[in-house]
Amino acid sequence: MSGRRRIAGLLSAAAVLAAASGCGALGGGQPAATSQPAAAEKIFIKVGVLPVVDVAPLHIAMRNGYFKEEGLEVETVVVQGGAAAIPGLVQGSLDITFGNWVSFMAAQSKETAKNVGGIKLICDGYQAKPGMFLILVKGNGTIRSMTDLVGKTIAINTFNNISELTTKAVLEANNIDPKKITLKEMPMPDMEAAIERNVVDAGFMSEPFITRAQRNSGQIAILDAASGPTSAIPIAGYGTTGKFVQENPNTVAAFQRAMTRGQQDASNRATVQELLPQYAGVDRDTAKLVNLGQFPTSLDATRLQRVATLMRTYGLLQTDLDVEPMLFRGR
Repeated sequence: MSGRRRIAGLLSAAAVLAAASGCGALGGGQPAATSQPAAAEKIFIKVGVLPVVDVAPLHIAMRNGYFKEEGLEVETVVVQGGAAAIPGLVQGSLDITFGNWVSFMAAQSKETAKNVGGIKLICDGYQAKPGMFLILVKGNGTIRSMTDLVGKTIAINTFNNISELTTKAVLEANNIDPKKITLKEMPMPDMEAAIERNVVDAGFMSEPFITRAQRNSGQIAILDAASGPTSAIPIAGYGTTGKFVQENPNTVAAFQRAMTRGQQDASNRATVQELLPQYAGVDRDTAKLVNLGQFPTSLDATRLQRVATLMRTYGLLQTDLDVEPMLFRGR
């Protein structure tokens, strides 16, 4: 073989090897195509979810068989919010749950999961964009500006979560004292009707409930909670316990790899839109109109630390919290 042919052959082989050794952003690193990932310790896993746009990647991964390819069987369990799901993780009725970062970080700070190795964050899920995190009021009501919210009651899905944090941050940024607002806990699917019946004055909603309330009841946005100090804020992701990670590291890594693919697929709006009527309880016309956020494909401590900093600023954390030790990036 000539020197030129030998060099060309070596370069070709190197290219093949490089293509086969790509990395999964959430899972920490995909194995080379010639090797097999270690078998999952636990095949059947229960994952807490909400009927919101944010979890579209998980449903995509289920539909497309990504979990099955990783040797996993996923059962979803609907929860009211991230804070409400934490006891399920601690007690073992949930293996993994979707939840907002505020709830995970608050639980870690309070050592709620201390006996099970603390909270571990394993996958990023959703990041805010304008128009997808709104406080809605009656279309024919008396509230017409943020200042009209003083003395009023706003529904949020759970306390000590991303809804409470962003509401307080944006109100204060607009010179409104958050202490003059009453927050009432309520499942997000119930907020539209509660506003119409005057049970609450306003509701903090995400999609698809925003678009549904606007179309069905003519409700209007009075505040974008993903603006100003909370613009592009990381919203939510997936967490588990240190105990589950320690006992099932291969299972968690397999979950991460499947979710990476689901997050990537969710960048196609049509893919998300098609699934919404199946798990979020909205019709196809509403699904066409929802505002989508971003579906990150990396678990980044610097980005998530921003949430912890805001929590400390607005009293949802009593002490500083370093997010980095909470992250599990797989194998």
